[in-house]
Amino acid sequence: MTEPDWAAWKPTERATLCFVIQDGRMLLIRKKLGLGAGKVNGPGGRIEPGESALEAALRETQEEIGVTPTGVSQAGELLFQFADGYALHCSVFTAEGAEGNLVETDEAAPFWVQTSAIPYADMWADDEHWMPWMLAKRLFRGLFCFDGDRMLSGRVEPL
Repeated sequence: MTEPDWAAWKPTERATLCFVIQDGRMLLIRKKLGLGAGKVNGPGGRIEPGESALEAALRETQEEIGVTPTGVSQAGELLFQFADGYALHCSVFTAEGAEGNLVETDEAAPFWVQTSAIPYADMWADDEHWMPWMLAKRLFRGLFCFDGDRMLSGRVEPL
C-alpha cells in the first residue's frame, strides 16, 4: 500500500476521541465493540449527520462511560487510511474534568491511568506518536496508514 496524497484525501467516515486529563491522570477505556475492540483508547465514536465534532465527542463520552466532559478543547486531528480502503478522520479533544459517575457499558470499560504510565502496548500503534503532542498541548495532525491493526506508516505534524 502506498501512502495517499493527503492533500486530496477524503474520509469515508468522521469520528471523535475525547481524553479527560486531570491531576496528572488520563481517563481511558478498554473498547469492547467495533473498530479496535479489545484495545485501550479514549471515549469516542462516529459523528452523526448534523452533529459537530464537539457535540459527538460529548455525546459519545456520555454514552460510553456515563460522564460529561468539561473544559473541552480541540487537541488535534488524525487521518487514517486503511489498506482495505476505509478512511477515517478523527477529531481529538481534551477535557479538564468530567461531571457524573463513571459506568462500564456494553461498549467500554473506563479506567484512570497516570499520564506517565499510558499503556501504549495495549493501544493502536499510532497513539505513542501523537499522544505526547496532545499531553504537551501542541495542536497536531497525525497521518497514518494501517493494514488491519498493523501500522504501515505515519507521521505527526503541527496543526
